[in-house]
Amino acid sequence: MLYQTIDILGTVAFAISGVLVAMEKRLDLFGVLIIAFVTAIGGGTLRDLLIGNTPVGWMQDLTYVITIFISVVFAIIFVNKLKYLRKSLFLFDTIGIGLYTMVGVEKGLEAGLLPIICIFLGTMTACFGGVIRDILCNEIPVIFRKEIYATACILGGASYFLFIQFPVKDSYAYIAAILVVIVLRLIAVRFDVRLPNIYNKEA
Repeated sequence: MLYQTIDILGTVAFAISGVLVAMEKRLDLFGVLIIAFVTAIGGGTLRDLLIGNTPVGWMQDLTYVITIFISVVFAIIFVNKLKYLRKSLFLFDTIGIGLYTMVGVEKGLEAGLLPIICIFLGTMTACFGGVIRDILCNEIPVIFRKEIYATACILGGASYFLFIQFPVKDSYAYIAAILVVIVLRLIAVRFDVRLPNIYNKEA
């Protein structure tokens, strides 16, 4: 139940972030819907294809499609209020990567994969919907910039395997790992923590 709830919340967060980006680009209603859809299910679709979980999740359970539609309608109706929250896109995106990182890790564990592969799947689940969104909207994906983004997902996924070594419930470790991703991302942006620039400043 916890896993499904986290999955749905991640879908909502990413769908709304997709709507906000699409509306900034002044796309039409169909464009907004498509961007929301690929943002919400892009990473999970790629993950499921890699582990052979086909048909992919959203094709087997219409709950995800319905959730995306409802999220799009909600975001469009309240877009004016969301615009006043200048960092609303960042907030929904950050919540989304936290939730989806652990969804991907859980899928890897269900498939019997090694922890490091589970972390990779979690990072992919969290980041690649946003990559597709940014590419379609003619932006350089955040994951390819200097910002702490995928790194937060990797550390959050790794923290889960650390937490479960302690005598705590798996659900607590699960939630704690989500919070690690979110907090790391918030701290990185708040204090402008970035990955090193490999290019010569004069270049």
